[in-house]
Amino acid sequence: MELRDQPVEYHIWGREYIDDASVDQLESAARLPVAVAGALMPDAHVGYGLPIGGVLATENAVIPYAVGVDIACRMRLSVYDVKGKLLKGQQSRLQNALNRETLFGAGKEWSVSERADHEVLDEDTWRETPLLRGLLDKATRQLGTSGSGNHFVEFGLIDIADENNPLHVPSGQYIALLSHSGSRGVGYQIADHYSKLAMESLPNLDKSVRHLAWLSMDSEEGQEYWQAMQLAGRFAAANHEVIHRRIAKAIGWDILATVENHHNFAWEEKHKGKRVIVHRKGATPAEQGMLGIIPGSMGDAGYVVQGIGNEESLKSASHGAGRVMSRSQARKQITRNMIRAYLKERDVTLFGGDTDEAPHVYKPIDEIIAAQSDLISVVAKFTPRIVRMDGK
Repeated sequence: MELRDQPVEYHIWGREYIDDASVDQLESAARLPVAVAGALMPDAHVGYGLPIGGVLATENAVIPYAVGVDIACRMRLSVYDVKGKLLKGQQSRLQNALNRETLFGAGKEWSVSERADHEVLDEDTWRETPLLRGLLDKATRQLGTSGSGNHFVEFGLIDIADENNPLHVPSGQYIALLSHSGSRGVGYQIADHYSKLAMESLPNLDKSVRHLAWLSMDSEEGQEYWQAMQLAGRFAAANHEVIHRRIAKAIGWDILATVENHHNFAWEEKHKGKRVIVHRKGATPAEQGMLGIIPGSMGDAGYVVQGIGNEESLKSASHGAGRVMSRSQARKQITRNMIRAYLKERDVTLFGGDTDEAPHVYKPIDEIIAAQSDLISVVAKFTPRIVRMDGK
């Protein structure tokens, strides 16, 4: 299938932070026959098909790989009614809660006695296709768990400067919990199944964009994927809800405010008067007034932000700082001693994690935030102190 001679309109934020290969990936995506508009966020780096940090609007078509394999990977923040100055005295108790109440890693699941319950498991949607029927048991076993790689659950300090903030919390410094993970094996299998169907349905699609094969929203397969994606999104949200619920119960603290958002998803939206499907692969929705979270790294601060609703970015922002090197490069160049020194200097305690997720592999978060000042405004700053990731 022929691509467009010229890409549809797209805009880039923070070009100086983005490698050429990521720009080339977005430009190729913008040449798809179904493409309408695109955008690239300052945290962008190369992905499969669409770059991480890529946003693509299409007409009447959904692209499973432009959503990604970890469907609805998301952030959730709980702000506790506890002042930040108390964290040091609570360090041991908080560490124990993280280690007891979280579970990390590919394929990891709770034992029968430890499994959580949630209304998402009772949805009729699980029974609508053979694929989803086969995934319900996995969902039951993995509910309330986190993946590997850059997924984390961490305690930290949140600084809220403005008394009239959209969190509706009095200004000051509080202890908060931040989590990052997605739809686990459920989302992966949905993505794998429908990506293969999409590629099989477009055998003549240019090989340079084969991972961007799409499903028509008018097709049975397209509607099946759309419903399965939505279910994976609700399951990912339930994962975070269970994690935060377990930890809140373990430490016995009240929650003042909650913020959450997801990426690796597709939304039906209206842009410039046209109904389109907006894919945000590693990009945060940033409609006017919408709250979101843009984290840094295991050793660097992240931010609670509020969207400005910039139409040129398809009302999107970055989903993090973005990588400057691949995981294989990181394992060759970064040592555990380098990580220990970096975290010690910043008073961060790490459980798990590996060199491929070292702070050194990420772009400077403050510069990435500054590069999108016309997309988001900063509401609060979150600084990690006790971090739990996959690994020992």
